[in-house]
Amino acid sequence: MGLKMGMIPVKKALEAILDQVQRMGTEKMDLLHSLGRVLAEPVASVRDHPPWNSSAMDGYAVCHGELSQASEQRSVLLEVIEEIAAGVLPQKAIQPGQASRIMTGAPVPEGADAVIRVEDTRTEGNRVRVIQPVEAGENVRLRGEDIQSGNVVLEQNSVIGPAEVGLLASVGRSHVLVYQRPRVAILATGNELADLGEALGPNKIMNSNGYAVAAQVIEAGGVPVLLGVAKDTREELSDRLAQGLSADLILISGGVSVGEYDFVKDVLDELGATMAFWKVAMKPGEPLAFGMLKTKPAFGLPGNPVSTMVTFEQFVRPALRKMQGHALLFRPVIEAVLMERITKKTGKTHFLRAVVKKTADRYEVWTTGSQSSGVLTSMVKANGLLIFPSESGEIEKGRTVQVQLLGKNLSDKTFTGYLAKRDCRVL
Repeated sequence: MGLKMGMIPVKKALEAILDQVQRMGTEKMDLLHSLGRVLAEPVASVRDHPPWNSSAMDGYAVCHGELSQASEQRSVLLEVIEEIAAGVLPQKAIQPGQASRIMTGAPVPEGADAVIRVEDTRTEGNRVRVIQPVEAGENVRLRGEDIQSGNVVLEQNSVIGPAEVGLLASVGRSHVLVYQRPRVAILATGNELADLGEALGPNKIMNSNGYAVAAQVIEAGGVPVLLGVAKDTREELSDRLAQGLSADLILISGGVSVGEYDFVKDVLDELGATMAFWKVAMKPGEPLAFGMLKTKPAFGLPGNPVSTMVTFEQFVRPALRKMQGHALLFRPVIEAVLMERITKKTGKTHFLRAVVKKTADRYEVWTTGSQSSGVLTSMVKANGLLIFPSESGEIEKGRTVQVQLLGKNLSDKTFTGYLAKRDCRVL
């Protein structure tokens, strides 16, 4: 079955979007607030780490040659000449027959080449009896073992996680240069929508799309700017979209179909938008628009709640991640065994809300039942989107399919309990 007029495949739509969106500028952030951001500079160390040979244990700094044959029967008695705490430099060098009490992280004194654990010794006044042998370098962290001065510890475009924060702190960086987070203007459209705090009349439904998309923007690393709800008039749509031009990317929910009151296309034309496409061969989410409004990427998302969220996952999220400098733009996709038979018409790629469960040797996947684009509860139940290729009309139970993970725990008891209760349906 061929594509409908003006409708393009998912892959081509994604390519058109990623060709247009550009990486954001940079800003300097304090270390803790840089978590999750992408480095816009390489970071090098200005010193060795550790900056000296240091002890990996609480014990005694010793010369290993005197202790190579030490045992309970052939113990070695050493004079303890000082105690070295972490953060304190040694004052005395180790001579034959001597040892220094040393704490974890403290510098190893000159003349010592090993640290014997406290557990392998017995204290006798100002002396220590060693009852186990020790090898050269044992329990000693060598200077520069982790980081050497001048070495790049994090490359540009690295994503800053907790370990990276610790590494940056270890090389003394209190601030780092990162790519900016895009500000995303979000406009919901429709005479039928009431916003939070408004009276809900018999002819109204709540504006769930605006808030769901705002949450998706935050989860993708962006900063949502809620423009509220625009009524289905050219004037109000135009005014609200003009406000959105101060953001870095614009999202419009609803009004991009072909209904009598769907004015988004007309208003974008009037504002001089250059649109790449208006429809994508997918379900849910066929009425999806993308183009440039002035210099800002603009998306027209479908009005149905699930369609809005699914199209965001496929197209807006990768765009936002590219803008922030991420190299990995997409959700992970795994292979899973389909636990029910599913069917559809050919010609569109379907993204089915699904529940993935990890077993001992494989992933298994079920749909969440009804795939109506108005059933938002199905997105709550789903931890993945089962990808049903456009050219396929049927997939039998037991076949291997691709599933795009949505970041929820695959072993969550909520999903396991749901699977135990439901009767799997055929799409």
